Amino acid sequence: METIKWINDVNKEDIAVAGGKGANLGEMLKNDFPVPPAFIVTADAFWSFLEETKIKDSVFNILRNVNVDEPDDLEKKSEEIKKIIINANIPWTTEVDILDAYRKLDDGFVAVRSSATAEDLPGASFAGQQETFLNVKGEQTLLESVKQCWASLYTPRAIFYREKQGFKHEDVKLAVVVQKMVNADVSGVMFTSDPITGKPKVLIEVGYGLGESVVGGKITPDTYVVDQNTLKIEDKNISVQKIEYVKGEDGKTTEVEVEQWKQDKQKMSDNDIVKLAEIGKRIETHYNEPMDVEWCMENNEIYIVQARPVTTIKKEEIKMEKEEKFVKERKVLVKGLPASPGTAVGIVVIIKDSSELGKIKEGSILVTQMTTPDMVIGMKKAKAIVTDEGGLTCHAAIVSRELGIPCIVGSGKATEVLKEGTKITVDASTGVVYEGIIKIEKKEGKILPAAEYVPVTGTKIYINLGVPEKAEEYAKLPVSGVGLMREEFTVTSYVGKHPLALIEQGEPEVFIDA
Repeated sequence: METIKWINDVNKEDIAVAGGKGANLGEMLKNDFPVPPAFIVTADAFWSFLEETKIKDSVFNILRNVNVDEPDDLEKKSEEIKKIIINANIPWTTEVDILDAYRKLDDGFVAVRSSATAEDLPGASFAGQQETFLNVKGEQTLLESVKQCWASLYTPRAIFYREKQGFKHEDVKLAVVVQKMVNADVSGVMFTSDPITGKPKVLIEVGYGLGESVVGGKITPDTYVVDQNTLKIEDKNISVQKIEYVKGEDGKTTEVEVEQWKQDKQKMSDNDIVKLAEIGKRIETHYNEPMDVEWCMENNEIYIVQARPVTTIKKEEIKMEKEEKFVKERKVLVKGLPASPGTAVGIVVIIKDSSELGKIKEGSILVTQMTTPDMVIGMKKAKAIVTDEGGLTCHAAIVSRELGIPCIVGSGKATEVLKEGTKITVDASTGVVYEGIIKIEKKEGKILPAAEYVPVTGTKIYINLGVPEKAEEYAKLPVSGVGLMREEFTVTSYVGKHPLALIEQGEPEVFIDA
């Protein structure tokens, strides 16, 4: 078993060893993309830790008994697992290997990033589920950060997502990337193609300081659009940024106020925008698919710190039909960035943080300053999402696109203007929230390619049906039928209660008769 791998020794085929993040960093470094030096604590080292400390059975016994649809139970079980992992000691040989590699990396400030073996796979978005620790320095601090990353494989949001997406917990392991820290002047996220339409437009979002402000949706970043073919800047949206994250005097990540003179200035020169877009174009060409790239810049040098396939480009089109005169007569409440297309009408529910998720009911319009990964459970219930902060690559945008939920981000004042309990219409195709309810006519989705144009082969294609309510929608797909459908999902969806709850209430026959 190899405990440590340097990123120049791995490539995109090594996800099982290095996780998605580590494997892609190695792939890019091998192909001359600007990647900071790093080593990887392998997924095998994580599994060995679980086995040698004899905590594996305890962890998976807890997972087998968690009810992911009950937030309190999910939170409790997650915390139990975290305590088990944090209180266990890293095996001595693994500890020695980690510290030896750290010294070879000049034992200075590093970023410690989780890298799951199911992360960055096509069709799956694990955005924000595992932890990243910035400005880590010192041997003991590094070791504790590695354990914190391991424990983050079992956060409520990570457990919930795997259950709902059909990933077995035993099949997902975690590597940890330990990367030399870049003291970013500016940083952000880049989609090498439009994340909604797939058109050849490079979308760049930029903020001052470390990337947490952009990725975490703490600010509304600058947004630049560059034509992928000509590398001409087509659009620039400059936002005011009042706070940024930097390395403080004590070496820790610190929130500070952006100097007044540059708060409303363009954060990146046109030359650097084009330079970054050109790197993005080369990355997409290399992977032969649109990529979601995290990057930073220090002293005019651009560095790539993460790249993964875009999982949110849709091949279907659903339009909102309404009489223009009727819409013009409606009062516009707020406007923002159309992050996930679609429309919805419903009741406003304003959420301050994840402790208020219980307020969200099926069909609510979730309004918040910015979603966090802990809110995914509530996001799945919402009919639409509207946020004050964030850009097209923030957590709310990425997760909403995957869930297929209409979402508007960066409205600036939704939590102030929209009132709890009022009815609104969200048009996330244009980024507008209207007062009251507008009648929506929903056209049938246009699925591409059409079934009659799919090549005929001897292999039949079947789908896994995990959400019974989607059966009618999936019937339009060019497939031969359903290959797997879990009976308990169907019955639970119909009954609406967990079998154990029915037994406890003395009504087991309800489940049996269903």
